[in-house]
Formats: sequence, structure tokens, C-alpha cells
Amino acid sequence: MKLAIFDLDETLIAGDSATLWLEFLAKRGLVSDALLAEERRLMEDYYAGTLDMNAYMALTLAPLEGQRPEEVVPLVTEFIRQHIAPIVYPQARERLDWHRTQGHRCLVISATGEHLVRPIAQYLGVADAIGVQTDIVNGHYSGRPTGIFSFQHGKVVRLGHWLQEQGLEHGFCYGYSDSHNDLALLEYVDKAAVINGDETLNALAAERGWQQLNWTLERQP
Repeated sequence: MKLAIFDLDETLIAGDSATLWLEFLAKRGLVSDALLAEERRLMEDYYAGTLDMNAYMALTLAPLEGQRPEEVVPLVTEFIRQHIAPIVYPQARERLDWHRTQGHRCLVISATGEHLVRPIAQYLGVADAIGVQTDIVNGHYSGRPTGIFSFQHGKVVRLGHWLQEQGLEHGFCYGYSDSHNDLALLEYVDKAAVINGDETLNALAAERGWQQLNWTLERQP
């Protein structure tokens, strides 16, 4: 079996799903302006490669505290319809379709919480997804993450766990990402592709002969 592994934010979609989710909640009065401002500050650290992932997840999962997962599902569904569907790259859909026609298994892996990653992946027709695990206590979100973060090298670790859970051995893997934070994942796969890469990742891609792709929301003539 061949596996196609996709990052989510800025790779399959033209935006960051966690940021958009918090903005969506803010418009409903469920998140403060101060939280939004702190999230933007932490995202600057993400792009610089210096993000404190514990602080970021504690901040972005805080709005879930005390909610039952089933209560959050309708909000996530509305969020995907309003804010994710319009920013899916057409080329991303085409690449997913190509892998499916080749008989490849597709997997979305992201450093965003699984409460968003799984339903967004399902919307894209991808059954398999890995996100940061959200802690649940007595049937309610605690507002805290748990387990190994699917971030930087943690993506490779979580991928290994997933392969074991699925009873799969490492086969030929394709990998797609936009960020230098995914360097470990791109080094792990057999065929790496950089999507709208940042400056650091594009330089590495040029050195290593990785494919570089420019995806846009406008279909090219």
C-alpha cells in the first residue's frame, strides 16, 4: 500500500483552520478579543519556528472546556461550511482524487486539534486523520491537550503509532506541506512536495530536489 500524507493548514486549504475557528467563535461572543490577539502573537512564533506548543494548545482548546463533543459538532459543521469549504485549493482536491485513483491511502496530519482536523478531513473525503488529541473527562472537553503533539517531529511519531494501530508496515509514502515545521515529516516520506512553501522550506526543497508546487484558489487557465 502507498500512502499520501497531507498537512492541512496552508497546504490543503488557504488559511489556518485553528485561527479561523477562533475568529468564528469570536463573532458569536464565545471567544474574547484578548484570546484572539494572543493567538496571533503565538502564530508569529509558529512561522518563526519557535512556537511553545503547550501554550498554543492550551490557548486554542480553552473555548472547548466544559463542552460535550456532541455539542461542538454542529458548530464545527457550520464552521466548515462557511469558512473552510471556500478556501480548499482546487489543486488539493485534484491531488487527493489522483491518489485515490491510484489506489493510495490518504491521511491528513495536522498540529491543529483533532476536533477540527477529523471533520475537515472527512469533508475532503479523507477517512484517516491525525490531530492534536483533546482531553475528555467525564464526557466533557477539559480544554487541555493530551498525548504526543502532532507537531514537528511529533508528526512522525504519531504517524508511526497510527501505522501500528492500523496494522500497516511502512510503505512508499508521499508527503505534502507548506511549512519548515514539517521538515521531519518531509524527510520521512519517499516523495516530498512543498506547497506554497515558506522561504526556509523552499530553499531546502531546492537543495534536495523536492517538488515545489504553487496552489491557488483561482484555477489556472
